[in-house]
Formats: sequence, structure tokens, C-alpha cells
Amino acid sequence: MTEPRRVIVAGHICLDIIPNVSAIAPGVFNAMFRPGHLLEAGPATLATGGPVSNTGLALHRLGVPVRLIGKVGHDPFGQVVLNLINAYGPNLAQGMAIDSQVTTSYSIIISPPHTDRIFLHCPGANHDFCAADVSDAELAQADLLHFGYPPVMRRMYTNGGRELADLMGRAKSIGVTTSLDLCYPDPLSEAGQADWSAIFRSVLPQVDLFLPSIEELLFMLRRETLDELTARGNVVDQITPDLLTSVSDELLRLGTKVVIIKVGDRGAYLRTAGEATLMRMGRARPSDLALWADQEMWAPCCQVEVVGTTGSGDATIAGFLSALLRDASPRQALTMAVAVGACNVEAADAVSGIRTWEATTQRLANGWPRLPLSLNAPDWTWNSQSNLWQRVI
Repeated sequence: MTEPRRVIVAGHICLDIIPNVSAIAPGVFNAMFRPGHLLEAGPATLATGGPVSNTGLALHRLGVPVRLIGKVGHDPFGQVVLNLINAYGPNLAQGMAIDSQVTTSYSIIISPPHTDRIFLHCPGANHDFCAADVSDAELAQADLLHFGYPPVMRRMYTNGGRELADLMGRAKSIGVTTSLDLCYPDPLSEAGQADWSAIFRSVLPQVDLFLPSIEELLFMLRRETLDELTARGNVVDQITPDLLTSVSDELLRLGTKVVIIKVGDRGAYLRTAGEATLMRMGRARPSDLALWADQEMWAPCCQVEVVGTTGSGDATIAGFLSALLRDASPRQALTMAVAVGACNVEAADAVSGIRTWEATTQRLANGWPRLPLSLNAPDWTWNSQSNLWQRVI
């Protein structure tokens, strides 16, 4: 492994307010969470949320030089966000913009054990973030730009994603490798009604690494498929290798070069373009492009006791990027993705569970067990050495 290269993490940031509801059984919680009923909770955790802090601070803990770029208001919540970021290291918040004309974004996250989370979210300053908030001078100092959560940042998804395409295009013109993550919008919101197929056609030619969840992709590209799976039960449980191959085919045709799809507690899927396409990835591209070209893999999750799932997808991305920035192989990068994602869910907040690069790799070397993942697909083979499924394209 080489020393990690430099990364900017930009986009959405908020204050997470996380009540402790671990004492409430899931069935009881679902029955009692109704108007006029009081549920007793434990102390609340205050933490930064969104990819700027979740992915950015996880990368910092993994030893990657990182600059965080987001926007907060000149208000008490904004000061809490800056204090929480700087608690992880001196001057980590120096790239953050403070705008007296907006309010700081916040989320109230209700996360009962073994039940998916409920969010109450105020977008605040994130709706005002634009491409100009990441300067050319800052991009020139970076090898990789990771941008997260445009569906909850109005200026980044309106007008066909023009601001997002401009930011990614400027980064590419400077030689920076570009990376993009999504989030699941409220279906009734402006973002939920946006034409994401058109946005992808505009943005993805400027994106080297695309790292959404399968639910987000189906919502934005294949709504009918999502509705069918939802009607039959848990969406993630029904995801097949053929569906992932089909969706990643579409994304590669749209112009991105490496696709990582998060598949909940069933792990993470990787698909890459051909060698000639990977050559255009920018400064953080792998040195051995032949090793990375035309790959398709699916890694199961590592076994842990789940405390909370806040930021688990962002941590998974941090694991992948931390390996890529160290010039790891695709198998190593996908393995670090699920490993760091597993560390994340061992804590209630998005960052406390993240370990150092050395501690995480040692945990894997010690034989960290994986959750079972059966694909029942004849063209996929299990690699017992790497503990992942692989298909030769």
C-alpha cells in the first residue's frame, strides 16, 4: 500500500440529534409511535451528520488527508457542528463556510434496534450550497473530490443538475478524480419529483466513482421495479446479481467509470469499466488499471452487533475510498468498504465506531467472520481467499 492521497469531501452537513430508544422493543415502538402518546427515551447523542462529516471524519480516522467543505448558519446549531468537527482534530472545520443568511441543517434520527431509522430533517444551509463553494484553488490541492447527498441540496439538483455537473466538470478539468453519493429523497418533495434520469445524463459523464444504494438507484431510475419489490416485501432481500448487473450496465453507459452499490445488510457490489475508460479517472486512479478493469464483485457484510445504522453507507464509502487512495486492489477496496461499514454500526453515531486503517486491516487479517450471502447464480463464483463473490465479465 502507498501513503493515501488527498481528498476533499464536500456537500451536505447537518447536526444529528439521536435520542436513545434502545430500551423500546421494535414491535412496541411501531405500535406506540402515534399522535398524543409519550414514549420515554434515554439521553440524546449530538453528532454531525451528512457525508461531509460522516465520510470525511471516517476518512480522517482511517489516516487519509481530508478537507471538509460544507455550509452552516451563523447560529447555535452551526457552532455545535463546527465544535464537533474540530473535536476530531485541529482545524478540520477550516474549510466550512458560515453564512448568516441561512440556518444550520439538522436531523432528528429515531433508530430503534433491528428497525430502519426514521428521520425528521431540516435542509437549511444545504439548499444554498452551490458549485462555487468549492474553489479551483481547493480542487488543485486534491487528488479526489467526493460529493454527497445532492437530493437534499436544492441548488445541486434543480435545473437538471447544472451546478453539480459544473462542479464535477471543473474538478475533472483540473485532473481531480470525482466521486458521488446520493441519498433517498422524500418522494413527495421537489427532489423526489425531479427527473433523475436527466440529471444522471448530465452529471455522470463527469463522475469517476458512483456510490449509491440500490434503493436510491431503483427510486431514481426504475421506479416500477422498486414498487414491485416493495409490494412483495423487503427490497434488499430480493436484489439479485442480474438486477445489479443490469443497473450497473446502465450507469456505465451513462458515463461513470466505477460503480459501488450499497446493498444494506447484504454487503456491497462493485462494477468497473474497461481499462481505456479507467485511464480517464484523474489523479487518484489506480496504478494497475488492468487489475481494476472489467470487474464485477459482491462482498458480504462483516458480522457485528448492531447498535445503530446512522451513517453506515457513508462509512462504507470511506472504507472504499481509503483503500483506493492507498492504491489497493479492487478486492481489497471492496473488503475495506464492508469492513468500515460494519465498524460504523457498532456505535449509535456515524463516527465513533470507525477504527484506524491499521486496526481495521488487522481485524480482517484475524479472520473477521462474514454474514452469509447466497447468490444462487451459476456465473458467479465464491472466492474463499478474498471472502467475496466474483463474476468474470
